[in-house]
Amino acid sequence: MSFCRQEGKDKIIFVTKEDHEAPSNAELVADDPNDPYEDHGLILPNGDINWNCPCLGGMASGPCGTQFKEAFSCFHYSKEEVKGSECVDNFRNMQDCMQRYPELYPQDDDNEPPKETAAPDESASNDPTTDKDSASDAPAESTPTSEETPTASLPTS
Repeated sequence: MSFCRQEGKDKIIFVTKEDHEAPSNAELVADDPNDPYEDHGLILPNGDINWNCPCLGGMASGPCGTQFKEAFSCFHYSKEEVKGSECVDNFRNMQDCMQRYPELYPQDDDNEPPKETAAPDESASNDPTTDKDSASDAPAESTPTSEETPTASLPTS
């Protein structure tokens, strides 16, 4: 004999072998947009942070998960004129924690000073067909022309 039992949010259904052999008559319920267990983006419909979002890349768990949550929550709920300006200490604590675990949180190389490179090819710098508008946004470096002779060489790495 089949029967159901409710335990908290869970509904437990006990069925017989005969019940399993009969075609299902279950009706699907429309998705509840406020269901916290449903897959959503970073921000849930009620405005809370979805700590299970795959977009966080697991940052909310691990040895620095608490510090990450504190910093991110502070920024998300910030009402300051400069959003998150009151969260500097939280982000500093998170960064300090992450530096203690470099194998889990590798540092970006963006903060390193650029490595010195050899002087660009002189023929390329004097080429009048070079389109300067297609160059990168980086400031142009002056290179010696064929009339100038450099007095010092660039150090090599």
